[in-house]
Amino acid sequence: MEKRWWHNSVVYQIYPRSFCDSNNDGIGDLQGIINKLDYLQGLGIDVIWLSPVYQSPMDDNGYDISDYQAIAAEFGTMEDMKRLMQQAEDRGIKVVMDLVVNHTSDEHAWFVEAKSDKNSQYRDFYIWRDAGENGEAPSDIGSIFGGSAWQWDEENQQYYFHLFSKRQPDLNWENPEVHQKVFDMMNWWIDQGIGGFRLDVIDLIGKEVDKKITGDGERLHPLLQKMNQATFGDKDLLTVGETWGATPESAQLYSDPARHELSMVFQFEHITLLWEDGDKWKPKPLDLALFKQVMTKWQVELNNKGWNSLFWNNHDLPRVVSKYGCDGQYRVESAKMLATTLHMMKGTPYIFQGEEIGMTNVAFDTLEEYKDIETLNFYKVKTESGVSHESMMKGIHANSRDNARTPMHWDNSDNAGFTQGTPWIKLNPNYPEINVAAALEDKNSIFYHYQKLIALRKQNPVIVYGDFIPLFEAHSAVFAYERKDNEQHFVVLNNFSAEPQTLELPEYIANRSVECLISNLEPTTQLGSELTLAPYQSLVLAL
Repeated sequence: MEKRWWHNSVVYQIYPRSFCDSNNDGIGDLQGIINKLDYLQGLGIDVIWLSPVYQSPMDDNGYDISDYQAIAAEFGTMEDMKRLMQQAEDRGIKVVMDLVVNHTSDEHAWFVEAKSDKNSQYRDFYIWRDAGENGEAPSDIGSIFGGSAWQWDEENQQYYFHLFSKRQPDLNWENPEVHQKVFDMMNWWIDQGIGGFRLDVIDLIGKEVDKKITGDGERLHPLLQKMNQATFGDKDLLTVGETWGATPESAQLYSDPARHELSMVFQFEHITLLWEDGDKWKPKPLDLALFKQVMTKWQVELNNKGWNSLFWNNHDLPRVVSKYGCDGQYRVESAKMLATTLHMMKGTPYIFQGEEIGMTNVAFDTLEEYKDIETLNFYKVKTESGVSHESMMKGIHANSRDNARTPMHWDNSDNAGFTQGTPWIKLNPNYPEINVAAALEDKNSIFYHYQKLIALRKQNPVIVYGDFIPLFEAHSAVFAYERKDNEQHFVVLNNFSAEPQTLELPEYIANRSVECLISNLEPTTQLGSELTLAPYQSLVLAL
């Protein structure tokens, strides 16, 4: 496989609204990010994935864009954006822009004109259909945020299509003029010096609504190849697509370099394992045996035919230590164990802000304290269909997107050092104990464990390019694997339980001296025929 700069990079996702507020209006901003670049450089990351900062009415916190080439006033100005990119570059950090091209805001000039004039060139930038015989929606396609994907427009006497909020009308990717406008805009951003794109819900742009095809339509890959050729293909940029429906087979289509589409995709099979019957509002506990099968499948099947992204959480997902670890007694141990599990795999690791200090899910007492449009929409849809308030709040506490969106904890002062104003969303009340200042003072903190993992990836090509070999596959509590190339051989052992686990070591590992590269407890340097892992213990051993 041809080596690329992003193969051994580590990406840090910033959700700007909740990261750091420099002007005390309660909303994080670009200057706040600039103020924290030294912190990120110290962690060791070399790419920032920046959630949308474009002009937007913020119906969906910026994923509803009204002007792709302007910055939302609450985040700052285009000058702030250019300063962020320059100051990041000065520290060896690239900025990857989060780009939403499946839909725009209903306040985007294209949609405003499309709505006001049926003869406008922008009319066909969106998807309009007549009502059925009895005035009903053209089809039963549902919105991902709940309810119908069709919105009646009284003024036009037609329905328009929206896979998300009704204020996020879908672009019509069957129209080549849409392609040209989007590609021109992407090239404008590339000219500004960005390091690449994270492409939001990109597997939806090949939709064919009259055939009820939304995700992964047959037009998708030709469209991505066209985008690659017209924009980033001949530039050395990182591109990652958000693809909820991806399989290892389709991920190879997206990320095989010979196909000229994307660098990699985000797949979510390991995330949806914790949803009962595919319903995120019905959380279920981790089945480690199934989880290991999924993670191993993605490691093995993409081997040298594509590239993996590695992530536990993001702005749409619950906090990793609350979901896969233990956010109570073993918060520190399990957060480190989870970090080791992920960062020793093959692929590009992504860290979501606050993950590196072990931030946890929040459980707000009332529905009114939640801000997320998806959470509020689904609460209404589900309770109207008979789901109880208590059941729905349990699902929200486990899986609401607001778990990831409470403000970053910088210190133990009021509002965790995030703002001196009133934060746009309440803080997690545990910030006096869990914060950056405390982490930086404690040499055994989760932060320094992440820092060491990032350094190990930079120093050891076997972590980046070596083979992934599963170990103890049948074990119900331990996720273990080997990373191996012609020069190095690492064994990675992770106890996913609160009980000690004793392993009978294979002959080629047993009874030898080893170098312990990283551990969340005391290092192990001499192996016998058996090894007992303490609760949530993890070890990386060089043979």
